[in-house]
Amino acid sequence: MQHTDSRSYSPASHRHKTPLLRRLCTMADQLSPDEKLHLITRNLQEVLGEEKLKQVLQEREVKVYWGTATTGKPHVAYFVPMSKIADFLKAGCEVTILFADLHAFLDNMKAPWELLELRVKYYEQVIKAMLESIGVPLDKLKFIKGTDYQLSREYTLDVYRLSSMVTEHDAKKAGAEVVKQVDHPLLSGLLYPGLQALDEEYLKVDAQFGGVDQRKIFTLAEKYLPSLGYAKRSHLMNPMVPGLTGAKMSSSEEESKIDLLDSAGDVKKKLKKAFCEPGNIQNNGVLSFVKYVIFPLRGEFCIKRDPKLGGDKIYTDFEEVEKDFAAESVHPGDLKASVEVALNQLLDPIRKKFESPELRKLSNTAYPNLSKTKGAGKSAKAGGGGGGGVDDELSPSRVDIRVGKIISVEKHPDADSLFLEKIDVGEPEPRTVVSGLVAYVSQEELQDRLVLVLCNLKPQKMRGIESQAMLLCASVEGDPRRVEPLDPPEGSSPGEQVFVEGYETGKPDDRLNPKKKVWENIQADLKISDKCVAQWKDYQLMTKLGQITCKTLKGGNIS
Repeated sequence: MQHTDSRSYSPASHRHKTPLLRRLCTMADQLSPDEKLHLITRNLQEVLGEEKLKQVLQEREVKVYWGTATTGKPHVAYFVPMSKIADFLKAGCEVTILFADLHAFLDNMKAPWELLELRVKYYEQVIKAMLESIGVPLDKLKFIKGTDYQLSREYTLDVYRLSSMVTEHDAKKAGAEVVKQVDHPLLSGLLYPGLQALDEEYLKVDAQFGGVDQRKIFTLAEKYLPSLGYAKRSHLMNPMVPGLTGAKMSSSEEESKIDLLDSAGDVKKKLKKAFCEPGNIQNNGVLSFVKYVIFPLRGEFCIKRDPKLGGDKIYTDFEEVEKDFAAESVHPGDLKASVEVALNQLLDPIRKKFESPELRKLSNTAYPNLSKTKGAGKSAKAGGGGGGGVDDELSPSRVDIRVGKIISVEKHPDADSLFLEKIDVGEPEPRTVVSGLVAYVSQEELQDRLVLVLCNLKPQKMRGIESQAMLLCASVEGDPRRVEPLDPPEGSSPGEQVFVEGYETGKPDDRLNPKKKVWENIQADLKISDKCVAQWKDYQLMTKLGQITCKTLKGGNIS
């Protein structure tokens, strides 16, 4: 495997710190060992080796690491360890974040080998975006990738040494709550806990931080590392935050989680469905988010309510929120709406960062859209054959949309409402296009303009002249109707391909069959977002240079 240059994990380019966190980092020098210990251990469910931490704090700052296997996309529950990492930094700890790519592969191949590198890059970007969102200074953190040291001769030899000591029973028991459990487990899953134990030595830390579901791995490390001549470390355990369904929030269970890149609309939809019974404070993922994320980061929480129902109420103590919810003084709808506001404030900077074409491409290639494959499989079963399912019929990669440049425009000789354009779409000769834009766009505005052109429709005669393509526009119905040609990114050239994010690799049809209504079905899901970005369903239309946009017609249609 080709390794990423470890320099890509250097946070030197991220020197920005909020005044608050700059002050907090300075405050760490003024804290007593007991005050630092309080920050390190607050809100944790369990600490193993607390006395050892106390001894270290009497002499120097604690070195701690948190590892994350680069499997499914991180979701909002990751804000729980992120807020705890903020605590560690406030206490002056030296913190290492491990992107555990080899672990991701060993865990029943949750991350295929060919995607490991891409998923590490995705995790790096999204974890850093989360930390920046909550104001954590990145220059106080060290980022490292597992395969940067786990494939070394020394580490590999220690894996063999450890394997000669750990029983199959202990290895299986240690990974029971972390490694995916299947009827016929692979040997790789048995190696996983031992590698995680060795990481403590190779990262030279005093403590490992993780969820309480990792407890058996932590106790395995405490039992076996001394047998290799290595020190026993302390272990810091977060509680497991319930997901939206009431069970553990999981990357593999869509309904249980809110993705970090979910739109505000998706957040609202998922929170609306979330398990949150009136008065029930058990397995309540919405309430847990308030406790483990909002309060540690903000120090307060505002319940937003209709003035008729008492108006807004600001809480400075989680126990009061829990008490009022248990007493049904706080309605689940108000709790959800208030968490929605706080959550979107955390997610907005992350969404903004991932608007860049480079990061959108990274997201789509690290996590290919498997729903297309699943959909095709379902339709194949329903139709008794493969390759002709509904999903294939509606794939936006079938339409050939290109950047074009209008090199001439004039009125149609036989129709006052039509323009006759010659458009360069990257072919030896320009295409003739007839468009009904006379009432909406001036001839001068169209001349030499870059536009979007649908190139694989069947040519059609319009008032005696064959139109060889369609000029794509945004429109908003009303009185008057408004129409604007779509705009490619600045710097685009004629002939550049337009694609829907996540569908970059599909090949357009040579010509769309009008009887199949492929364009009509795809066009029904084309729209303009409230940020004037062209979309198919919730996926953006793009070129290699960026997004397709229009100037003003928010919420419009595309035709």
